[in-house]
Amino acid sequence: MPTYTAALVPDLTSRTAIVTGGGGGIGAATAEVLAARGARVVLAVRDTDKGARAARAMGGRVEVRPLDLASLDSVRAFAARWDEPVDLLVNNAGTSVRERRLTADGFELQFGTNHLGPFALTNLLLRHVTGRVVSVSSQAERMGRLDFDDLNSERRPYRESRAYAASKLANLLFTAELQRRLTAAGSTVTAVAAHPGYVATGMTAGDGGAVSRLAVRFLAQSPAQGALPVLYAATGDVPGGAFTGPERAMHMRAGAQRIGRSRQAADPELARRLWAVSEELTGVGFGL
Repeated sequence: MPTYTAALVPDLTSRTAIVTGGGGGIGAATAEVLAARGARVVLAVRDTDKGARAARAMGGRVEVRPLDLASLDSVRAFAARWDEPVDLLVNNAGTSVRERRLTADGFELQFGTNHLGPFALTNLLLRHVTGRVVSVSSQAERMGRLDFDDLNSERRPYRESRAYAASKLANLLFTAELQRRLTAAGSTVTAVAAHPGYVATGMTAGDGGAVSRLAVRFLAQSPAQGALPVLYAATGDVPGGAFTGPERAMHMRAGAQRIGRSRQAADPELARRLWAVSEELTGVGFGL
């Protein structure tokens, strides 16, 4: 397969895509290519002013709607206002924070924003989705562990990397169980996941110290490069349940291809358990 580039994204005229967190970073880079290929793109963002600036820079058919994945009320409001087909839902928005914080609903912020918010949004929109659901995960999932007795990180000292890895593992388990349910329902919608690699974004270029800043400067790729696995998952020839990532440097840089996942990320029982807990926590069930 040739190295995947944005030029391989097909014509998307007459297609509608929702990209969460499309106001910057990988989300904006993904949205810009989708719009350039003719799609109508909706940037679902917490900061609508930032989203509007990004939309103006993109050109094409791009609009902005408010969405805060750390608030289930905001998720429900966004979904309630949506009443038309959506060909592509890209669950891109995510967060990573150094200190333990909570969402508006009392969930640990990374688990709530990176998993529970997208879980609820996807299922609330699912009756409108006609094509694919793409969830942006990470190879950090290989270090993730889900403690169902402590999903809010209350019982042990909070560690940013541990909470982030758990949320990225949840993204892959969610994708697998969503695909299983879609198949069982006879739906033609597919669920896939993408790992963008090591990318220089606002999240990676924070105040992580001199070593971290040097790593970002010399090792990280651009958001446009990080968007390639997401675009491949969104528009490439990949089956439901697939996981895409960069081709080189241990799947951290360059191009896009299908990649593997950890044994626990492929555990169907773990995926089913997470789904049941997520329904209970969000009050949102399977959307079909």
